[in-house]
Amino acid sequence: MKNPLLKRLPRELIGDIGKYLAVFLFMTATIGFVSGFLVADDSMLAAYQESFEKYHIEDGNFTLEKKATDSQIKRLEKEGVQIYENYYVEEDADTDLDGKKDSTVRVYKNRSQIDLVSLMKGELPKKEDEIAIDRMYAENNKIQISDIIKVGKEEKTVTGYVALSDYSALFSNNSDMMFDAVKFGVAIVTDEAFDNLEETHLKYRYSWTYDDPPQGEKAEKERSDDFLEILADYTSVTGYIPRYANQAIHFTGDDMGSDRSMMVVLLYILIAIMAFVFAVTTNNTIVKEAAVIGTLRASGYTRKELLVHYMTLPLLVTVIAAVIGNVLGYTIFKNICAGMYYGSYSLPTYETRWNMDAFVLTTIVPFVIMLLVNLVLISKRLKLTPLKFLRRDLSTSKKQKAVKLPDIRFFDRFRLRIILQNKSSYITLFVGIVFANILLLFGMMMAPLLDHYQEQTVDNMIADYQYILNVPDEIDEDDTYTLYGALSRFLTPSLETENKKAEKFCMESLETVPGKRDSESVTVYGTQQGSHYMKADFPDEGVYISDGYAEKYNIKTGDTIWLKETYGDKTYSFAVKGIYVYPSGLSVFMSMPQFCCVFEKSDTYFNGYFSNEKITDIEEAYIASTITQDDLTKISRQLDVSMGNMFQLINIFAVVLFALLIYLLTKLIIEKNEHSISMVKILGYENDEIVRLYLVSTSWVVAVSVLLSLWIATWTIKVIYVYMMAEFSGWLSLYIEPAIYWKMFLMGMAVYALVALLQFFRISKIPMETALKNIE
Repeated sequence: MKNPLLKRLPRELIGDIGKYLAVFLFMTATIGFVSGFLVADDSMLAAYQESFEKYHIEDGNFTLEKKATDSQIKRLEKEGVQIYENYYVEEDADTDLDGKKDSTVRVYKNRSQIDLVSLMKGELPKKEDEIAIDRMYAENNKIQISDIIKVGKEEKTVTGYVALSDYSALFSNNSDMMFDAVKFGVAIVTDEAFDNLEETHLKYRYSWTYDDPPQGEKAEKERSDDFLEILADYTSVTGYIPRYANQAIHFTGDDMGSDRSMMVVLLYILIAIMAFVFAVTTNNTIVKEAAVIGTLRASGYTRKELLVHYMTLPLLVTVIAAVIGNVLGYTIFKNICAGMYYGSYSLPTYETRWNMDAFVLTTIVPFVIMLLVNLVLISKRLKLTPLKFLRRDLSTSKKQKAVKLPDIRFFDRFRLRIILQNKSSYITLFVGIVFANILLLFGMMMAPLLDHYQEQTVDNMIADYQYILNVPDEIDEDDTYTLYGALSRFLTPSLETENKKAEKFCMESLETVPGKRDSESVTVYGTQQGSHYMKADFPDEGVYISDGYAEKYNIKTGDTIWLKETYGDKTYSFAVKGIYVYPSGLSVFMSMPQFCCVFEKSDTYFNGYFSNEKITDIEEAYIASTITQDDLTKISRQLDVSMGNMFQLINIFAVVLFALLIYLLTKLIIEKNEHSISMVKILGYENDEIVRLYLVSTSWVVAVSVLLSLWIATWTIKVIYVYMMAEFSGWLSLYIEPAIYWKMFLMGMAVYALVALLQFFRISKIPMETALKNIE
């Protein structure tokens, strides 16, 4: 015999279509997006992991001051490695041919043995005047195939878009906090074209692979440290990056892994909130139908049958939402999410992987969460005896006394009573508002944070230009009897400038000593006393550190910091005498005499200039690099390009969640009090007076919840932000624009006002005869 309770399900669904439709659409969109994200993430992560073997990605690279000899290469290869030339030339680029530098391009030969290239679109260069550029760099600079760009002093035709397997994230320097796909790009040319490039900016980089690769990062680190020691004994190393520490290679994979975990946790939190909403509304339905339930129980229906009946619709909505969401995820949302990754990273072409893991995480787990939450909360209510249901006595305690309210106005006491009677609904509403505002605060704070960081960086720049010089070292013994060596003893390049406003300084790169965090690069400055560019006179002993360094490592004045050589074992300790406002990076500042003493340099040593004007009278060959505003603000620029749309998406999502929760729970409160509302209508109260009774109490709760959620969200964001920034090299000080708080409050109350307007119409439609029904 067919269960007659099944006939009630369509009627219940149609009768409460607003609630079920709202939850269904929200869950479908959420599950669909997360499903699409997981499919795209897993597929791209698989392609990324396979690329190590497919494109023969290096196990590390090192850069030498000059070209290695054949004997040096043979000696190094005795350590169980294969070494490949991977030279590059870094040139200024003019992408719109307006005569001004737009960006910097690192040009390689087309690789055939190591770090192979993936052609994304177009063709590889075949002529000397042709070039293929990174797809991400091309899109950010609006460069089309067949366009002509100027690289260095030569104009070249773009023949295709490529992805270099060792540059999935476009880091120009491994110590940078963030990659830069706007002002920095990589490209390939033919062998002949590369050989014809000027050698002024030629870098002798070599890549290596192990004959017997170490297993695990710890073993890889030990192996690379041993190789560095041998390398330093036989060559003059200016750069050394093992693969495990290469951000250009690993940043993308690490980011994909962390994004995946974050999205799964977000999905489960949202499903849990929806499950609580379903449970609270179902409990309200049970209260309304108490007499019917009592009759059914007395007629022989078991608790289990009634439990299954009341859980059917929530679970059915969840299953349908999960199925449709997965269909959308594997079709529409997958492409959207893949586009988000391609909008940030230079990834090769991927193939969609159909995996069971995504299905389980977005269908089975949400179903289980919905099942467990409703099972616990609904079964508790159904444990009452049939007699209690018939009497509408649904209290679980033996004696339940009404809370004594203070002696205040009748309307205010009435509103307090409504809040107390609906506390479970209001608690769920509060939790949902807190979660929505955490998301909203994160989305709204990032754009002002990046703008503030950029403003602070520009305002606190030491100079418009920082020139880092190639200061020649002593001549190697091997060169003593060569023509180069003989000439070098008598000819010293002029590193002096006629620019009177230029000021000499010293610079050295060290690393933090590994501890709770991995080591990261710290720039050490030695500056002149009475400097025109530095806003502090540094002591003869002790150092100042940048404010970002102090914040990230929780260092205070009077502490001692320890740093080590980048390519050696020597360590240095410095007493911190003060904090210097310099948000551009992790830096240490000291006087030039102390710098020369610490690093064993001559009293006249310097390797850089501060200047607010371009220096034009030093040969370009002796300028290693020039640090400008574009270099110091790359993180804010790149995050805005990569994440700007994501921040807006988070804001929209948070507002929708906020509106949905308020709509469902205020609707529940109105439905729960339909009998009372009908009664006060009989007593002569007008609709606007009833609204003042019922909706104003909800307004109090919403306003207080929004205000409290702002404090909770701020505290939560501060905790999350510290852990988030710990993964980056460098530091971005947390800044929450004060105006965001009142914007969030007004936005929340505006959303509530719209929902309240809908509930006003609901109240106005409640008939008076409702009060005459079910009177005992």
